[in-house]
Amino acid sequence: MQRRNILKNSVFSDFLNPSQIVFDLEAKDKIQALNILLDVLVEQELIKNKNPVLTRIIDRERLESTGIGHGVALPHARIDTGTNMAVVVGEFKEGVDFDAIDNKKVHLIVLVVWDPSIPGLFNHLFAGLAKFLEKPGFRRRLFEARNKSELYKVISEIEFSFPPREDKIISRASLLWKLQNIEIQKRKAKKTKLKDLNKQASLIREELDEALLDRFDRLMERYGFAVAEVEDGVCQGCYINIATGMRAKIEGSNDIYVCENCGKFLVALKGK
Repeated sequence: MQRRNILKNSVFSDFLNPSQIVFDLEAKDKIQALNILLDVLVEQELIKNKNPVLTRIIDRERLESTGIGHGVALPHARIDTGTNMAVVVGEFKEGVDFDAIDNKKVHLIVLVVWDPSIPGLFNHLFAGLAKFLEKPGFRRRLFEARNKSELYKVISEIEFSFPPREDKIISRASLLWKLQNIEIQKRKAKKTKLKDLNKQASLIREELDEALLDRFDRLMERYGFAVAEVEDGVCQGCYINIATGMRAKIEGSNDIYVCENCGKFLVALKGK
């Protein structure tokens, strides 16, 4: 598979063919499922060695589950494969426990390995898939597919979503919040702990766009923190009321918004 400009009008079928779909996958747990799916990528010569990929994916799952709800999981790793992206899909009738955010079993795994030179690619995939999952009709077609061909046809409709650079930034708000906590812990961490914290920070940074990270790092350097919670409609970074419309959007959202007053990233209150 040759490299292509993934930033222009990409759809899932540009990187997936029916041979990269395992229909009615049989696995007792998610580790076994990941092994089976990575074997497919090896057979398709999309990756050479599954072990480093599996290790990276498991490290990422320990940081935060990629079970995004609606019965779907997006395990992923940012490792050079010689192509922009390698994808394999596994479909389960019985489902498998993936520690998903909605505590439900996962029936569809979309495993992605992507080029290190494309930061933030996962977030565009996530945004595109999330957009489709919001549609009950799409979810129904996805999980009622009777064979590999039908599933491929539905998945092929997913487009990559590249959000405009505006106050609403499509990315994993929970990851940015965790990155801030890790960076704060690093200031006082002992050497034995620092190595693990740097590893966790690196995993998160691999999934975020350069522009987002640049803003984050500048805010951290200037103020000591970059992400502020919203409590009772007030930005906890500057203690100024935010617009009512933005407040409504932030509640229950995993997008990141920017405070119009202090410029810090805004996330919903983390349940203190």
